[in-house]
Amino acid sequence: MFADMDIKKLMLFCAAAVTVPAAADEFEKVPSSWKWVSDSEVVFSYDGSYADSAAFSYDVRKGKVNTGVSAPEKYSEFPLEPEGAVNMTYSPDSTMIAFTRNNDLYVADIATGAEHRVTDDGSSLILNGYASWVYYEEIFGRPTRYRAFWWSPDSRRIGFYRFDNSEVPLFPIYSPFGQDGKLSETRYPKAGETNPSVRIGIADLSGFRSAPESGAPADVLWLDFEEDPDQYFGTPFWSPDGCSFFVSRMPRSQQSLELFSISVADGSRKLIYSEKSPTWVDWISGAVFTSEGLYMSRCLDSEWQQVYFLSYDGADFRQLTDGPFWNLSVLKVREKTGEVFFSSYNESGVRRSVYKAGKGMHVSVLTDPAYDVTGVRFSPDGKYFAASYSNSVTPVKVAVFPSSGKKPQGEVLADMAGEGFDPSSYSLPQIIYMETEDGFRLPASVVMPENFDSTRKYPVHFDIYGGPDTPMVWDRWVSPSENNQWWSRHGIVQITADCRAAGHNGRKGLDMIYRQLTVYEIQDFVAWADYMKSLPYIDGDRIGVEGFSFGGTMTAMLLFQAPDSFRYGIAGGGVYDWALYDSHYTERYMGTPQDNPEGYAKACALRFVKGYPASCKDTSSVRPVYLKLTHGTGDDNVHFQNTLQLVNALQRARKSFDLMVYPDGMHGYRGYQGEHFLDENRSFWLKYLCGE
Repeated sequence: MFADMDIKKLMLFCAAAVTVPAAADEFEKVPSSWKWVSDSEVVFSYDGSYADSAAFSYDVRKGKVNTGVSAPEKYSEFPLEPEGAVNMTYSPDSTMIAFTRNNDLYVADIATGAEHRVTDDGSSLILNGYASWVYYEEIFGRPTRYRAFWWSPDSRRIGFYRFDNSEVPLFPIYSPFGQDGKLSETRYPKAGETNPSVRIGIADLSGFRSAPESGAPADVLWLDFEEDPDQYFGTPFWSPDGCSFFVSRMPRSQQSLELFSISVADGSRKLIYSEKSPTWVDWISGAVFTSEGLYMSRCLDSEWQQVYFLSYDGADFRQLTDGPFWNLSVLKVREKTGEVFFSSYNESGVRRSVYKAGKGMHVSVLTDPAYDVTGVRFSPDGKYFAASYSNSVTPVKVAVFPSSGKKPQGEVLADMAGEGFDPSSYSLPQIIYMETEDGFRLPASVVMPENFDSTRKYPVHFDIYGGPDTPMVWDRWVSPSENNQWWSRHGIVQITADCRAAGHNGRKGLDMIYRQLTVYEIQDFVAWADYMKSLPYIDGDRIGVEGFSFGGTMTAMLLFQAPDSFRYGIAGGGVYDWALYDSHYTERYMGTPQDNPEGYAKACALRFVKGYPASCKDTSSVRPVYLKLTHGTGDDNVHFQNTLQLVNALQRARKSFDLMVYPDGMHGYRGYQGEHFLDENRSFWLKYLCGE
């Protein structure tokens, strides 16, 4: 089902698609970061140091801009440099530094330099305060750099996880460099394999704090959780007074979650919150902590995320909003007034607004819904916030807003659009929507060729991902560059499209993919191809598709299962058999290979190569359907093994394809490999979409 209004809008947009060289006065620099230094003053920095020559501040009460401001962080470097220290982290009172060394947890006193070893059994298999790979990748996140310890607010204790990798399978990754090459091995649990077991400890540092040079041992309180590899623990957090440590736990199926309050005095625990889902439950993340409890985003009794309050003892649990919210982040709570501020997709599904929730679930929008708002930072008293906003045709503005909502476009302090900016000078994205046959409204971002001629037939390049709750389509500004203007300059319609699983349709769209990844995603992307073919200026025989990671998986599946819709594709770093990917991610959506063999078969690209029509017997220079595969041999996330097994399946079926391997390349190619990847891909598209 196609929206006639969107086709009309796209036709009008096409008529204006022109590209001319950028003038020097078209774009201005805008600050990259900002922070509040008081209730009334916010400082803006262009390089993030807050000591750059262009840094300035704004006084919200006086309405005055002050230049020549310097407000660097208190500690830009560590005063101690312990040998071999990993993940050095200040204590909240800045008197100590915690770190790991050789998989043991240490604490150092800044004043004396004295070190204390908190644990003593670290090894290649036992990791204290340092995450096992699957926790680092899927639960804590890569920005943590494997850190698995957390200071209490009063600096008296450290909570930490101890991982036992003894039963986790080893996966080898070979590097070809050097005379003899090198083999590295990672404890990587694939779907259905044994996970690491976890113990949780709380180290009392009272003795070390009072006499750091005495060598007094830390008293480690081990929490009474069973060491079961078929469970997961989420990122923990502390109560504001440091007397309670909160730990969330899920079974391996990830269909339920429990949150426990742990007494640091004796290790006793109390269940304060639980939830269940027939599909999967997401971890509690991004909560805002107050004196009485925490405010968090959850999806419970509706298809959408809402704001909830949970008291620290679990006695008070309340829903505070009721609306079609997704990608919801709680930003600030004003305890005196009971106001809760959060950001979420607005009705567009591709832009985020800032909202305020008050009494009686009353919610008001504080920013103009026509723009996507990012980088929201509230003043300590919650009366103001600074943020940037833009959309696909409006360059970034940086502004300060009152939290009352009385000025939805804020007090603009910096504007990327220079005096000479003219949006018609560029091929800029246009947001369009498509409705599937079963009623899902899906967005896409389309960039048309320069000097568009409605009587011509243009090729199309799709950029896709398709992974759960990971949207590609945003209505926000992206500065014109050689990379994003390349398509229009070469007469190619560039479209970035999402499927129902991306999150734009809330939990309803996501739950449909449970235990059958790629099935509905393929249907949605084929519908997008049909949408484009319905336009009079599109050449339906020259539609290409490209994606990386999950997008690489989808690209291969589309050429194998829908070669009439997608003729050409470049699949990078894809998972081609979900039994080859990690346990936590895969089983959340698919269960294990042992309990869901049919689902794994449906989602396995290796099983569909027969549907790919590019035969080795076809000797034509430009085949009507063709696939290129790329992968980095050093990829520790999606292993090169995936592409090698797909290559083997294609060779066995006597299929023709291209392959580009990047030695030691990771999950995303950098430096000269990234440049080569871009150059080679452009040559591929010029050949197959443009006939050059």
